[in-house]
Amino acid sequence: SKMTVKAVNMPCTTPNVYTKVPDGGWGWTIAFAFFFVEALTYGIIKSFGVFFNDLMESFDETNSRISWIISICVFVQTFTAPLSTVLSNRFGHRFVVMAGGVLISTGMVTASFARTVVDMYVTIGVISGLGYCLSFLPTVTILSQYFDKRRSLVTAVASTGECFAVFSFAPAITALKEQIGWRYSLLSVGVLQLSIVICGSLLRPIIIKEQEEVKAQPPEEPTETKYMLENEQTRTSIESIDSGVEITTSPSNVPGNTKAEPKSEEPKENMQILIENNSTPPEPKTKLLDFSVMRDYSFICYAFFGLFATLGFFAPSLYIIPLSLSLGISKDHSAYILSAMAIAEVFGRISAGWVLNKKPIRKIYIELICVVLLSVALFAFPFASEFWGLMTCSIFFGFMLGTVAGTHIPLLAEDDVVGIAKMSSAAGVYVFIQSLAGLAGPPLAGVLVDTTQNYSSAFYSCAAGMVLGAVFLSLVRPCKAGLCHRQQQRAEESAAEVVPELPDDFIEMDIGKAENSGKGCDGM
Repeated sequence: SKMTVKAVNMPCTTPNVYTKVPDGGWGWTIAFAFFFVEALTYGIIKSFGVFFNDLMESFDETNSRISWIISICVFVQTFTAPLSTVLSNRFGHRFVVMAGGVLISTGMVTASFARTVVDMYVTIGVISGLGYCLSFLPTVTILSQYFDKRRSLVTAVASTGECFAVFSFAPAITALKEQIGWRYSLLSVGVLQLSIVICGSLLRPIIIKEQEEVKAQPPEEPTETKYMLENEQTRTSIESIDSGVEITTSPSNVPGNTKAEPKSEEPKENMQILIENNSTPPEPKTKLLDFSVMRDYSFICYAFFGLFATLGFFAPSLYIIPLSLSLGISKDHSAYILSAMAIAEVFGRISAGWVLNKKPIRKIYIELICVVLLSVALFAFPFASEFWGLMTCSIFFGFMLGTVAGTHIPLLAEDDVVGIAKMSSAAGVYVFIQSLAGLAGPPLAGVLVDTTQNYSSAFYSCAAGMVLGAVFLSLVRPCKAGLCHRQQQRAEESAAEVVPELPDDFIEMDIGKAENSGKGCDGM
């Protein structure tokens, strides 16, 4: 049970080799890097609402057309998730995350010089969106590989970087815009996001090599002893043919064998050594992307949950500031509402991680309760009419969003969904399926706003999607239980087929042999 680590003194470019999941070690550095990756990816996306009115005025566009910027960004980020998985399996997580950081920074810096909203679609939507995917997904995947028992808690705490980013970026960018304008503010954000390259350089790969227990080979016997054993074995086999049963005599079963063996102070039965399971046999080739998870009904239900729940992830943070401004709340107080939502999300993520870290607990049911409460929070927004009402709804929504957003991807590693073995491929396919909702969510809310001329109506589409997501999430566990039951039945049926049936005349043949040998003896 002792865990060994190799290459601890090597530079961070070499992989860590463990005999079991470390639940710490270099994983703490990965968690630190994931904190800042979250802050500089999802934190910036959720803070983009501070630019919303400025872009509408500069480009003279409607709500729905401006909302397509983030919509395309989220769509590209989720749609290219399988590409992120393939590249990570091919080139490693470190290289992919660093390349993603370069793309994010390039897109943001170029967007600061945009002249039309279409330019924003290409720069922030496509270029930065692809960079977000390449940066976020490999980081959360490798973090899950470094932890087992503490996975839920560590992932939840590390993911609070997004919340701290919204809390600090929203007021900071608002103040910065007053000094240098929205273009230079966007340029500053792009330069800051280049630090994702540093975070990516810290992602050291991990290799788990289990130990196997083997018995030591006994010392080679003298030549004379071998001849004695062979003669004894041949004689015993010939004598046993008369009874119709052939006996295979091993050296350890031969009488007198203990005299021929050299004496040893310790019994050979207790001599055991531990050897490391090195890569002596050729390792099977790793699949770049495993779509076999699509045959798992529990994963399909979980993917549909992510599809509909994504409708409620981004639109509220995008429209909370325009909603507060439409209610007559000042810009400063509107930024405080978004910051309060972010702080509440921090406590939500930490609370969810702490609860899910408890043993034993069915984590999928805790997630379902949080999704139902998140739906209630979304339905409450249209009833807010002043600052404190909107602040209360934002805090409640932020807390419940933290419980879901920080755990829905790591829950793929649980046995109720797909398990840790298929976590990498499942995460790529899962986020890929989310892309449709990421593309449709903000524009759908924008159409409702343009139609009703009321920002509170944008939250109805989010709430409806979250309710549908709760329905599919409730089906995950029953589907998994049914699948396991069917697999167990198939295993029992196959085991029954493997047992060979003895021929009916098997006993009669032996009895016949015995009778013939008996007659032969009488004749003699």
